[in-house]
Amino acid sequence: MNAFTFSAAFITFFSVVGPPKVLLSFAGLAQVHPAGQLRKIALISSAAAVLVGILAGVTAPWLLDLFHISTPALQLAGGLIFFLYAVGLVLGMHLGSDGPHQDAPDLVSGVRELLMPYVVSPLALTAVLIEAAARSGFSWRSTVVGAYVAVIALDLVCVLLLTRVLLHTHHATIELLGRLLGLLLAAVGVDLVLDGLSDLGVPGLDARH
Repeated sequence: MNAFTFSAAFITFFSVVGPPKVLLSFAGLAQVHPAGQLRKIALISSAAAVLVGILAGVTAPWLLDLFHISTPALQLAGGLIFFLYAVGLVLGMHLGSDGPHQDAPDLVSGVRELLMPYVVSPLALTAVLIEAAARSGFSWRSTVVGAYVAVIALDLVCVLLLTRVLLHTHHATIELLGRLLGLLLAAVGVDLVLDGLSDLGVPGLDARH
């Protein structure tokens, strides 16, 4: 793998699905899941995220061609979905989940809570598809997939190492940080939408950079 392109892809994925974003989601689960179960959830969800990322990265050109999806359309869709998710965080609404945590949460409910922010993150998958389709050749796609897997592995290590800290984080702190993160992620979603509109040729958007 080319070191420069790998590092650039790694930074991209770190910014959209790295530990700063993922740890907060796990901190919410830590309020109702014991340490052992939280670690199992981390392992299962990380494995699922890796499988989804590999599938999306390797097949990106064919997926986009099969569904006749352009890069701007992908940016718009990913940005809008993530914006809605971020608004839910700001308002204290858990979009994509079954609502309040169950009295006896299990592995399935824990993994389900992580589908949107982690396993099939719209921002992460949008980045994987766009980056993987940016150049032809399996070598580049393997670089993109490798960078994505490296970030997921880093997420997993951080969760496993900080499990005890997450278990003792106060609920009010998690809510406060969650709403702050939601505001920042909403801005990221809007920025991705604007990128898509700019690529479509909407006038006046290039001046924002």
